[in-house]
Amino acid sequence: MAIAESAVESTRYVFRRPWAAAVDRAIGAVVEPVAALLVLVEIVILAAGVFTRYVVRQPLVWSDELATILLLWLAMLGSVVAYRRGEHIRLSVLLRRASPRTREVLETISSVVTAIFVIELMPATFKFFKQEQIDFSPALNIPQSDVILAIIVGLALILVLALLRLAEGDPKIVLGVVSAAIVISAAVYAGRGAFAGLGNVNLILFFVVLVGACVAIGIPIAFSFGVGTLSYVLVVTSVRPDIVTQRMQEGVSNLVLLAVPLFIFLGLLMENAGIARRLVEALASLVGHLRGGLSIVLVAAMYLVSGISGSKIADMAAVAPVLFPDMVRRGQKRPSMIALLATSGAMAETIPPSLVLIIIGSVTGVSINALFYAGLLPAVVCSILLIAVALWSARRENVSLETFAGWGAVARAVLIALPGLVLPLVIRYFVVDGIATATEVSVVGIIYSLLIGVLVYREFKWSSLYPALVDTTALAGAILLIIATATAMGWALTQSGFAQQLADALGHAPGGTVGIMLFSIVLFIVLGSVLEGIPAMVLFGPLLFPVAKAAGINEVHYAIVAVLAMGVGLFAPPVGVGFFAASAIGKAQPEEVVVPIVPYMLALLVGLLIIAFVPWISLAFVPKTLMP
Repeated sequence: MAIAESAVESTRYVFRRPWAAAVDRAIGAVVEPVAALLVLVEIVILAAGVFTRYVVRQPLVWSDELATILLLWLAMLGSVVAYRRGEHIRLSVLLRRASPRTREVLETISSVVTAIFVIELMPATFKFFKQEQIDFSPALNIPQSDVILAIIVGLALILVLALLRLAEGDPKIVLGVVSAAIVISAAVYAGRGAFAGLGNVNLILFFVVLVGACVAIGIPIAFSFGVGTLSYVLVVTSVRPDIVTQRMQEGVSNLVLLAVPLFIFLGLLMENAGIARRLVEALASLVGHLRGGLSIVLVAAMYLVSGISGSKIADMAAVAPVLFPDMVRRGQKRPSMIALLATSGAMAETIPPSLVLIIIGSVTGVSINALFYAGLLPAVVCSILLIAVALWSARRENVSLETFAGWGAVARAVLIALPGLVLPLVIRYFVVDGIATATEVSVVGIIYSLLIGVLVYREFKWSSLYPALVDTTALAGAILLIIATATAMGWALTQSGFAQQLADALGHAPGGTVGIMLFSIVLFIVLGSVLEGIPAMVLFGPLLFPVAKAAGINEVHYAIVAVLAMGVGLFAPPVGVGFFAASAIGKAQPEEVVVPIVPYMLALLVGLLIIAFVPWISLAFVPKTLMP
């Protein structure tokens, strides 16, 4: 991320006009340092909370409240950084295949839609801001309007950046797109009385047609959700539009979500400190000499690294450069290697501290600690199946063998990698012993990684700290803004009655519990390929989990099946964005990987079905005290 995980393709806009470039640089010069500082402040607040609660035995009553308030500011400023750098999560398949002229038109539409969303929402946000001036936070006595100010500042800066891009565009294209947008918006608003009589057809028009079209042409998912929801509220309902702002704020004002930026930062520290590379080298020394041994190393490395960083794109980017050169030298075909990399990423979606697991816990109320336990064994099952296919593939490709370096070399490599191998155990010890929560434990990992990188490996460069913090804010902002707008969209779907209809359809699936599970698997695979794990779970998790629970399906088991199914969709061609990310990291065209990935995907589907219908695999390690 699960970066959430997502394929974030950087499309940073380069301004030609000096004045536009100057404004863009000024925004970056102010927002990026402030957002980076917020990450550090959050780390200090959580570390202080753990220390005072566990060591001093006098917990800080205000720490969680302040951390939650700053999280909203981090989310909004991070979304500005992501927008400025062109790193908001979006479906870019059509953009990549379009001609330069068509791509310019699509990018102009994206900027116009973003501007429309902000312009429509801003008056309602100001109204909500005034309403919140009379409310104060319980511990710090801070006006709630100061919290909402974060949304106003973030939206205003995004609007400025969108207008700058439009000012730089081809005047004819910009004028045509803006004119069309004004005419369509005016016509829809003028005919809102007709929409009121369409009933649930409006759900298809606004949340399938409009949102789907926006996502398909490359508009960032967060803004696609936002414009669809706000348009629905303004045109179809009589609800005040400030409810959208309120739901966006509520969606991000959850302390559990602070784990998103902190685990992203932890993953970047792992890479900069040299921990991830040494883990891979230790595995390679053990089985790399076998035929297909490096494929085993690739799967095992994805398992170990995923258990630390939580970001699948970061995992692939860390593992591939270390292993791919040797795999190519031994005769393995690059498309097959990328296929294994992609499916390993899908398998690793259940390995803690996966961001998707954290999101599920925050939106459904399922214990995050229980999910961390539950995801380990299912990933082992899928890993074994992937390794079996990889070994079969290696024999067909006649991969050359290497000389075993000896057990002494293995022992040295394992000893060097030992600090990295210990880190997942340290993290889980702090959670299990109740020393830190699933959010606070990320700080433990950050401090540990810094100490190892500075004192043990002496590879961490302090000059890399600020870029890592800025990268963290960009990815976290992109993810958290999706959660904000998806929360508002989920509220609209719930109020429309769609939630109950979906729940009824799932509850009456033929075949009872088996039918519900199969229906859910298909649904989550589709959602994972189109929306990715985080927005899909924010939207549909609160709707589907109660139905599964009512049918007698354990919520923890259902969560693991859902995450794995979404992982399959995320990394499956032809539309899974994770599949395109793996192709880009492996430096091959996606069409070259489509055929080699088929046997690996089949192996994942077999593993998914085994896990779905053998609940013990998910629940074996979960302590009874955490069981729902």
